[in-house]
Amino acid sequence: MTWPTDTRTSYDTVASSYADQLRDGLSGLPHLRAALAVFADVVRADGGGPVADVGCGPGHVTADLRALGVDAFGVDLSPGMVEVARREHPGVRFEVGSMTDLDLPDASLAGVLAWWSLIHVPDEEVPGVFDEFRRVLRPGGRVQVGFHVGDGSRLKTEGYGGHPMRVRVHRRRPERVADWLRAAGFAIEAQTLLNPDEEVPGALLFARLPG
Repeated sequence: MTWPTDTRTSYDTVASSYADQLRDGLSGLPHLRAALAVFADVVRADGGGPVADVGCGPGHVTADLRALGVDAFGVDLSPGMVEVARREHPGVRFEVGSMTDLDLPDASLAGVLAWWSLIHVPDEEVPGVFDEFRRVLRPGGRVQVGFHVGDGSRLKTEGYGGHPMRVRVHRRRPERVADWLRAAGFAIEAQTLLNPDEEVPGALLFARLPG
């Protein structure tokens, strides 16, 4: 299983340039801002609690969640990304970790956000990731997952300023991701398709752990 090592090394390499390109965060992305606000609203309405931004990258979405009144912290596979996130968002908690084996107690979270962080995880590993999300969530906990829509995968060999990378980027149909979530015990609450007229649309799935 080389994909975790390849992903970690690739994002360590591009961490600074990636953060530079995303410095404006969600400005100019009203539908994503709205989705994040909905996620924050339901977490607060459920009584609040810790929320993990899994695959947080340079931490801008984690910081946005905190600005929305959520007790959010970030987890990323790349130490380079975590270093950048800590530098750019002092006072926010960021940890190095893997979504396949989160260093968190059972039933300890109110929510998990995973925006475009599953795109490098092979299909056969995704059900285990969702099982891990279920393990760390308390009953009634919320999940929001964002991903590229389509079929198949491609090898990405450079990015974010031409830096070398070696990661597979997977595209998936929303119904397939929804079935994986259901198999892990989640109930799907909503689905949003983003930029359907573009070559590679995006999708967001909103799910809840019953209880």
